[in-house]
Amino acid sequence: MSDAAATMIANLEAKTGRSLAEWVALARTSGAEKHGALVKWLKAEQALTHGYANLVAHETLRSAAAHAEADDLVAAQYAGKKAALRPHYDALIAAVRGFGPDIEIAPKKAYVSLRRSKQFALIQPSTASRMDLGLVLKGEEAGGMIEPSGSFNAMCTHRIRLPVDTPIPDEALAALKRAYDAA
Repeated sequence: MSDAAATMIANLEAKTGRSLAEWVALARTSGAEKHGALVKWLKAEQALTHGYANLVAHETLRSAAAHAEADDLVAAQYAGKKAALRPHYDALIAAVRGFGPDIEIAPKKAYVSLRRSKQFALIQPSTASRMDLGLVLKGEEAGGMIEPSGSFNAMCTHRIRLPVDTPIPDEALAALKRAYDAA
């Protein structure tokens, strides 16, 4: 991000009382889908200057495109034979969102990275009947369902195998929370 953009973002909150994220959330309610229409709405209905309206419009449309791309990646991971794993993925994401507002969910082609200030976990549909929960739990001994990650993923220290035919165990959710807390 350029220094000018960072200054403008800081000034936006100082001058309007709303952060860029708050303006983006509001802009999403406008119904405008194109840049020009969104800028026009922000200027007319929210009394933003052209520069701030342009900034908010760009960020709103950029985040919408990124969100759609992320949704496509997740949909592809849980398509076909792996579709039965999607409820487990959704349950894990719901649990993670409950940990705090600072979660970044970053879908990749084969897995979804979970980050806070750094990556603390990943969710991967490994087979048609099992997903793997990779965790960063440095200094924690493996035991129970928590095993060393081995060759599973170099960014993770531990792994939990989650079969599709059983509910997600409390032990797995507790380990995920510990990884979040440590990040």
